Amino acid sequence: MELWYTEKQTENYGITAKIAKTLHKETSEFQEIDMIETLQWGRMLVLDGMVMTTIKDEFVYHEMISHIALHTHPNPKKVLVVGGGDGGAIREIIKHPSVEKAVLAEIDGRVIEVSKQYLPEIACALGDPRVDVQVIDGIKHIHENKNTYDVILVDSTEPVGPAVGLFARDFYQGIYEALKEDGIFVAQTESPFLNGDLIRRVYQDISTIYPIARLYTASIPTYPSGLWTFTLGSKKYDPLEVDEAQLKDFETKYYSPRIHKSVFQLPKFVENLLKG
Repeated sequence: MELWYTEKQTENYGITAKIAKTLHKETSEFQEIDMIETLQWGRMLVLDGMVMTTIKDEFVYHEMISHIALHTHPNPKKVLVVGGGDGGAIREIIKHPSVEKAVLAEIDGRVIEVSKQYLPEIACALGDPRVDVQVIDGIKHIHENKNTYDVILVDSTEPVGPAVGLFARDFYQGIYEALKEDGIFVAQTESPFLNGDLIRRVYQDISTIYPIARLYTASIPTYPSGLWTFTLGSKKYDPLEVDEAQLKDFETKYYSPRIHKSVFQLPKFVENLLKG
């Protein structure tokens, strides 16, 4: 008998993958946590029935949420990740030699522990001496740490359950206050095919708070529709003014200095989303 996992992404659309076996299943204080072995994508972390990451394509998301901002800021020393309990963004952050401290603020400690056990390739940097892992509410942490961070990354789940507040204007204002005077933040902002209204609202909110707001895209096959967006807000530095020739080209699989600016060249339908 064949076993298949299906994520129903809308009432009329979903993705499916053939399962070799279920590795782990539990209900934490906050959500359902499943780890499954798929034949196409390897180990897959699923939270509340939604794909969070897989071994085979995780590098796209984690590199793209991290390196654009970290290569735009000239000297990022203190970085915060809100969410991101799998540790992938942290792994990418500490590739930057200027980073002195990377704080992970993850509300569900069980996601961290399950990722350490079943996704060691992704969670491998959580024990680094520069990393401070805190099982806390990221929203509360933001509001309690004013003028603290050079870069903040919002590595959230989809806007349901405990993650709803991570897509609110008040949260983006709180991030502004938690950043230093030249700080930058990036949030994952869902699929332009399936979440156009959310992308438009978030971009407009960020544009009213930050002097510089930019949307960029990446291709992530196991995420809804495959095309994914990230929204950047910056107090001072524009990613489109970076000198690509000066960027460090360390070990990555998707991001490179050569594509740093090109990812901001948006498909026309995505450009139109931002115009309202």
